[in-house]
Amino acid sequence: MRIAVYGQYYKDNTEDIIEKMFSVFEGHTTEVVFEANFYKAITEKGLLQKSFSTFTHHEELDRRFDMLISIGGDGTMLRAATYVRDKNIPVLGINAGRLGFLATVQQEDIETLLPLIFENKYKISPRTLLSLDYEGMEKEDGLDFALNEITVSRKDTTSMITIEVKLNGDYLNAYWADGLIISTPTGSTGYSLSCGGPLLIPEVNSLVITPIAPHNLNARPLVIPDDTELELKVSGREPQHLISLDSRILTVDIETPLTIRKTGFKINMVEFPEEKFIKTLRKKLLWGEDKRN
Repeated sequence: MRIAVYGQYYKDNTEDIIEKMFSVFEGHTTEVVFEANFYKAITEKGLLQKSFSTFTHHEELDRRFDMLISIGGDGTMLRAATYVRDKNIPVLGINAGRLGFLATVQQEDIETLLPLIFENKYKISPRTLLSLDYEGMEKEDGLDFALNEITVSRKDTTSMITIEVKLNGDYLNAYWADGLIISTPTGSTGYSLSCGGPLLIPEVNSLVITPIAPHNLNARPLVIPDDTELELKVSGREPQHLISLDSRILTVDIETPLTIRKTGFKINMVEFPEEKFIKTLRKKLLWGEDKRN
């Protein structure tokens, strides 16, 4: 099995994660290729006993790879998706961060769950992505998509902005707010949730529109079909506003029409029977901890 490894170095647990991961690999025929920056970080710490090949660009990951393992938090998983793109390479997340809705394999479970990938005892969970387009957009190396959400927000001002929204050409609303989140089911457990948006099961074919601190208090999160094309236009006191695609931030002129739609490909997340999304929800959101229920 050919496995790409991408990650972030955490001084508290990366050494233990690498050690446990390779203890599993030793019992199987495995070719491991590291992302170059992560490889440099862990070799400087003396965590590897031999040399490995590296990759630096998404074009170096082709369909010969059977899986990409992400070591870090959910943010690391989002960055890992920029390497996988439309190649259908399954992505498995080992959680070295805090909450971990995407990186669901916990440090203490590595030696139990990781062997299952060699036995094909896992499920693929396809995840919807969103793309952004507007006139004059500079698509940095094709990074015009987001796994969690696309967010428009104010820039260089404390004043709210107005976001006009159309769905498939039909006018929906003009949100007076600090910003607006267009979230996938995957992103429904992230920024959208913290702004009052609903939780969505990954398999549903829906998106969520969630306003950020809306001035019109009757503006509530809205669930829409994921084949809807959204057109946004932002107005406000400043000449520019911000758009974020997950953690990537762009600056755009006010009044620029923005088009957001579902991409033609999905990211394949690895899910084990022992760590299904429903169980992750209960564990991460502490459901059932209140003994009155």
